[in-house]
Amino acid sequence: MSHTEIWIALSGMAIVTVITRALFLMAGEHVTVPDRLQRALRYAPAAALAAIILPDLMTWQGHFTVALSNYKLVAGVVATVFYLVTRRMVGMIAVGMAVYTGLRLFVG
Repeated sequence: MSHTEIWIALSGMAIVTVITRALFLMAGEHVTVPDRLQRALRYAPAAALAAIILPDLMTWQGHFTVALSNYKLVAGVVATVFYLVTRRMVGMIAVGMAVYTGLRLFVG
């Protein structure tokens, strides 16, 4: 690929990304979603996130492992409990990373 083709591809991807993400903001209050659909979609992001993250947390060194030796899973559980108690997303990330780093450095 030439430099021109690369810049065209990057520009096209940027335009598509901005349009698809800004479309919801530009529509504003002109588009309303029925209450029934809003209730149904309330937990969809959490379920999708869990479906993406759980397989990674359940594997340790290439194997499916549900044990205390799986530091990723332990850190994920601690971070989830922290979030359920405090409802602080940034704190959850910090606690999860601190637990994971501590386990890797001091236990393993």
